[in-house]
Amino acid sequence: MQIISSITEKHRLVSLPEPLHPLVSVVRIADMRFTNSIRWEHFTLGFYCISIKRNVPGKGRYGQQYYDYDKGLMTFVSPKQVLSLPDIPTDTLYPASGYALLVHPDFLYKHPLAAKIKNYGFFSYTVNEALHLSQKEESYMLRIFEQIEEEYQHIDHHTQDIILSHIDLLLNYSNRFYQRQFITRKAANHDLLTRMEQILDQHFEKAETLNAGLPTVESIAAQLNLTPHYLSDMLRSLTGLTGQQHIHEKLIAKAKEYLSVTNLSVAEIAYRLGFEYPQSFNKLFKKKTNASPLEFRQTFN
Repeated sequence: MQIISSITEKHRLVSLPEPLHPLVSVVRIADMRFTNSIRWEHFTLGFYCISIKRNVPGKGRYGQQYYDYDKGLMTFVSPKQVLSLPDIPTDTLYPASGYALLVHPDFLYKHPLAAKIKNYGFFSYTVNEALHLSQKEESYMLRIFEQIEEEYQHIDHHTQDIILSHIDLLLNYSNRFYQRQFITRKAANHDLLTRMEQILDQHFEKAETLNAGLPTVESIAAQLNLTPHYLSDMLRSLTGLTGQQHIHEKLIAKAKEYLSVTNLSVAEIAYRLGFEYPQSFNKLFKKKTNASPLEFRQTFN
């Protein structure tokens, strides 16, 4: 796998001159010429890449999904994600448009964005779906890319703060459109919610659950071919609960069923649900219901 560790190296591999700033660059998609010096089918970046593209031939792959770039859309890639551009033509001209913002993590050092950027779900969610924009939204986002490009043409001691402000604005608007996209895909997301419910039901009905342990957001997301970030964001938009909270709600409901209709001891119920220690089950149950398992059971006697 090819590792493109620096922005300077990325410039060289797409036939661009060296960046004016080694830690941040705005690349015009129309100026990029992919060389044959690496295999673009399997590579990673050592920096963040936020792109808005249109009319790019071929497809890009993120995780298990391929995306066409013929319509305006945005993609968000964090360092060390695996990318694939198997159909991108090399050394040819094409009527592409848009920008790619390349930001090295060192550029964010000691700035609140260094921590904030890791919490945006769309950096992981790109492995499932790109961010689609209306024409008006696309025009607005393009202006922010252009402002960043203009700012680093004259580097001084104000440059970094101003560029970081623009990046923060870009991410805030992206987050708005990202949340909007959940709303417009409610039918598909309700189907995912139904499938998640089925996975949890099957998990708690299996005899081997006792050895499987507690279900996790990661394990459920993998079964749904989603990232944990995307699953939690989708659930939050539909139910107001994160993935972990949703699992806990399902787990407590199953615990209440055992406590009310069986003679199993609290320890036996804890083990059957996948807890390694009954004390952990007791603690979670009381936190969620304001009653211990035994106190809850006594209400049925």
